[in-house]
Amino acid sequence: MSVLQNFSVPRAYRDVRRFLAKRKPYELWFLLLAMVLTMLILVAFAIDSNIKVPYKENIIYVQSWPANRSEAEILAQQKIDAAKKAEQDAEIKRQEEARQAQFQKLDKAVSGWL
Repeated sequence: MSVLQNFSVPRAYRDVRRFLAKRKPYELWFLLLAMVLTMLILVAFAIDSNIKVPYKENIIYVQSWPANRSEAEILAQQKIDAAKKAEQDAEIKRQEEARQAQFQKLDKAVSGWL
């Protein structure tokens, strides 16, 4: 802190005035322009770095089963779940094939350009 012990506002003011008095007017304008451009860049970085991430809920629902259910109930539920999963898998596969057909059609169209 030895630097700030010798700091004097009037001396600093006189020093800045002497510095500015020795400069030509165009040097002062370029100094002002350089400071404004630097501040604009710093402000742009500060604004750009503040990205608000939207909050998305991630809710996971879990079925609650009684601990004393029978083996037959478990197997029956597994068959129901297997049928639902098969339907979902078939739907996903149908969508993938439709998307692949779109890409093949686009590939044929683009290959005609070459």
